[in-house]
Amino acid sequence: MKLKPLAFRMRPDHINEIIGQEHLVGEGKILNRMVQAEQLASMILFGPPGTGKTSMATALAKSLGLRVKMLNAVTDKKKDMEIVVEEAKMMGNIVLILDEVHRLDKAKQDFLLPHLENDLITLIGCTTSNPYHSINPAIRSRCHLFELHALTPENVKTALVRAIKDEENGYGKQEISITDEALDHFSSTANGDMRSALNGLELAISSTPKDQDDEVVIDLETAEECMQKKSFSHDKNGDAHYDVLSAFQKSIRGSDVDAALHYLGRLIEAGDLDSIGRRMVVIAYEDIGLANPQAGPRALAAIQAAERLGFPEARIPLSVAIIELCLSPKSNTAYKALDAALADIRSGKTGDIPAHLKDSHYQGASSLGRGVGYKYPHDYEGGWISQQYLPDSIKNKHYYNPKNTGKFEQAIKQVYEKINKDKANHV
Repeated sequence: MKLKPLAFRMRPDHINEIIGQEHLVGEGKILNRMVQAEQLASMILFGPPGTGKTSMATALAKSLGLRVKMLNAVTDKKKDMEIVVEEAKMMGNIVLILDEVHRLDKAKQDFLLPHLENDLITLIGCTTSNPYHSINPAIRSRCHLFELHALTPENVKTALVRAIKDEENGYGKQEISITDEALDHFSSTANGDMRSALNGLELAISSTPKDQDDEVVIDLETAEECMQKKSFSHDKNGDAHYDVLSAFQKSIRGSDVDAALHYLGRLIEAGDLDSIGRRMVVIAYEDIGLANPQAGPRALAAIQAAERLGFPEARIPLSVAIIELCLSPKSNTAYKALDAALADIRSGKTGDIPAHLKDSHYQGASSLGRGVGYKYPHDYEGGWISQQYLPDSIKNKHYYNPKNTGKFEQAIKQVYEKINKDKANHV
């Protein structure tokens, strides 16, 4: 009889066996508390592929000894759900684990809703989609929403080692030898997808003949073949990693699209979406800033899309954003202006806030001179009137030095210069 896939066999039977997702199943965390209280509520588990959504769902039910039925919202029909409900009516509450729950059509939703309401069915929906965008509000409002995060290489490595040593469901009864390089390759190239790593390991073991010592030896070359990805020399915690990140940012700052894409490619091959995202947001505000203010929100949108898609598709929105960042006009005036203000504050150049700017929303404030003489700008033509805002000791200080890069900053430069000119004329 053919064995079920390794990833299926290695699914945990209890939440204590779940690898990763400590924010949900760790001691004192919400799903752990549900199990301790023996009160499992309907929920939607969402997150990237291979993060263990279905495994977590089955582990939750098994932890409480509950009866489980597994269906798929795409392939299973309403009739299949009717059978589950009839069984629940005869036997009591059933946990229905529903994969691809975001694909649930209206007829199936309408059928399930009353049974969720009366607690005949406890639904655990699993999806890679954002439930706020993809799941019917009627279903969503009856379920708790829990996000699963991409697994770290260390999490994946833990699962691989467990599979190799497990005598019941893994390969513990066989002589398996795997090199550290091969184990690291399976762990890193899976990009947080445990199922992908376990599938690669299973292929490696099943396709590698035993040596003369009756042992299966898995080396780096075998791991590369089974993951269909070459080993890439890039240590996320080493100096080379920060060199690549530095070159990545400097290439964008220097408007070199080709170099930026090259270094982006290195970071993608290393599977380091977190560092890519952080650096892109920094670049958008530090190096582009007011020259193209929309670069920041668009970069963030691209990062969110990449995180939702996961690799390899994540490279698509990233490439669009990187090219825009490279070819945007550059300006660092905004954060430089703030740094100049912070430098004054840290050196003691503060002074007393002008009395007319102080809080006057309390009885007796006017007798102390608080807020007296304040001119409300909206009462004046153009929404502006000359009055002092900085403390006396630094009242003529200028921190912002605008550039002529980008239409937006050129426009606000004109406004800034006009206001300063009008202020000077009113002195």
